[in-house]
Parts: sequence; structure tokens; C-alpha cells
Amino acid sequence: MHLRNVLAAALLLTGLAACSSSASDGRAPVPAAVSPAELKKVTLRVGDQKGGVKSLLTAANQLNGTPYRIEWSTFTSGPPLLEAASAGAIDVGRVGNTPPIFAAASKAKISVVSVAKSNVERETVLVPPDSPLTDVASLRGKTVGVAKGSSAHGQLLNTLKKAGLSTKDIKISFLQPSEAFAAFTQHQIDAWAIWDPYTAQAQLEAHARVLADGRGASNGLAFETASTTALADPGKNSAIKDFVQRVVKAQLWSNSHPDEWARAWAAETGLKPEVAKKAVSAGRDRPIPLDDAVVASEQQLSDAFTNEGTLPGKVDFAAFVDRRYGPDIEAARRNG
Repeated sequence: MHLRNVLAAALLLTGLAACSSSASDGRAPVPAAVSPAELKKVTLRVGDQKGGVKSLLTAANQLNGTPYRIEWSTFTSGPPLLEAASAGAIDVGRVGNTPPIFAAASKAKISVVSVAKSNVERETVLVPPDSPLTDVASLRGKTVGVAKGSSAHGQLLNTLKKAGLSTKDIKISFLQPSEAFAAFTQHQIDAWAIWDPYTAQAQLEAHARVLADGRGASNGLAFETASTTALADPGKNSAIKDFVQRVVKAQLWSNSHPDEWARAWAAETGLKPEVAKKAVSAGRDRPIPLDDAVVASEQQLSDAFTNEGTLPGKVDFAAFVDRRYGPDIEAARRNG
């Protein structure tokens, strides 16, 4: 009897070890891949912002032959996209560096699964062409428009900090990009913290002037972020694994085909061709490993929000990172 108990315990421990070995970074076990026949039954619900990912994949011919169906949804910025992911309304979507931090603070059911780095000079604080403001210090007491919890919010926080200010030294008007553009052109706000293609649009259509950009204030990171529910589903997990590799290949393709991507972006979203071209030519995403340096950089940004009182407590960003697709993404980077 005793021997049978020992054997049963050993088998249990072996089973637990097997489950543990299939997990990613201590998170839930990774589901086994599904068969091609099962994958054909999957609908992957993808969140997008201003058509950026869809147009890029289209231009790079990375939507051809997907072994699953894709259902697209468009969001005004990262925070509502991640709200939808946490609620299970979408499976995966691309956001900037700050939305996952705010989502983590609210205990959202999401994980970042891949990362790219963009040109931080296109993350800007803009002022109208006739503005008397000449530097960041002159923002004291002024009204600045920004989307709450967006990458621009993080860039604004660090830009002010560099100038010896905090968000308490300005008046923040939380506006989504379309609302902010109207407020900016009508001089209802003094400045606007924003990213491309809105930076390009404001420069070309409203002759906006860059008061500050993201150099020294932003890490330029953007993440593919998935719902934990989708990651736990065998079919969705297999589809996301394929999808993030296609995004990496498209990002690498865009480095040598900016004009093709700009045309596809304009066609997809109705952006003026010159706006899309300026946004694309200014800098494209470069896929990088989702490594400890990325996690540390995000933790630093998260702590900055906590220290300023914007977030109620400390966020452990590493707990919202899932590196299960790392080897596949690296292979796509090498062969893309």
C-alpha cells in the first residue's frame, strides 16, 4: 500500500513537472498546437488603431493564405483596445508602451506577447504655429490634450519631468485623438501630446510646431497584446502564434518598401496620401526581443506613474509578460 502511494505521488509530481515545462514565464500552461483542420475553424479577432497593422499586413502580402479567419476592429487608442481584450471582445491587438501599464494596474486579463521599437521623434508635444510657447517649461499652467493611459501620456509625463515639472503643473485635458485634433485646431488646448499619424496630420494640415519629442522621454516600445482567455485557448493560441510572426515579417518588409505601405495605409483608412507618406517615412517599427531590458524599461515607466500618484499602487509589469512566442518571433526576424 505504501509503495503504491509513493508511486502515485511520483507520477503526480511528474505530471506537475510536465505541466510546468509547458508554461511560459511561470504563467498558465501553453496549450498544444491544433491541427491545420482545427485552425481553419478559428476566427482571430484583432484590434487595430487607425488601420496601421491591417494596412501593413496587406501591403506586405502577409494576409494571404492565413490558415484562420481574421475579424478586425478599430479603436481610437490603446486603452479602449485593451479594455476590449480583457473583456474577451477581441483576442489580440497592438498598443504603445503605456496602455499595458494602465491595464495591469486595473488587473486586466491581458499579456504582452511581442514588441517592436519605433522612432521616438514622432512621439511629440505639439503647439499651434502661432503659439507663444517656446519650451517645455513654458507649459506650466497651460492646458495639454492627451489620451489618458496612451503612449503619449507616458511621453508627456517624462517630458515634463525632464523640464522639472510634473503633470500637476499643467492642466490635462483627456481627449481621444480625433477630439484632440479639433480642440487643437480651434485653440481650445495650448498643446497636444500625440503620436503618428496624428503628428504628421497636425504638421501638414494645421502647421503644428513640435515643442518636444520623445527623445529622452520615451522608450518607443509598442506591443502585440493578447487576452489571457485567447492565450489559454488551443485554437486561438495557434492563430496568435502565426499572426505575430506575420506582423514581424511585415515590419521588416516595410523598412525597404515605405511607399507601398503608405499607399496601403491611405487606402485602408482614408488618410491623405501625404500624411501617410510623412508618417511612414519618418520611421517604422523594428521588431526586437521581448527581453528583460524591455521589461525593466516598462517597469521604470510604470513606477514613474505610481510615484506621481497617477496609478494607485506599484505594478509588476513582468507579471503581464508572456514570452511563449519568443523562439518563433526570433525565427521570423532572422528569416523575414
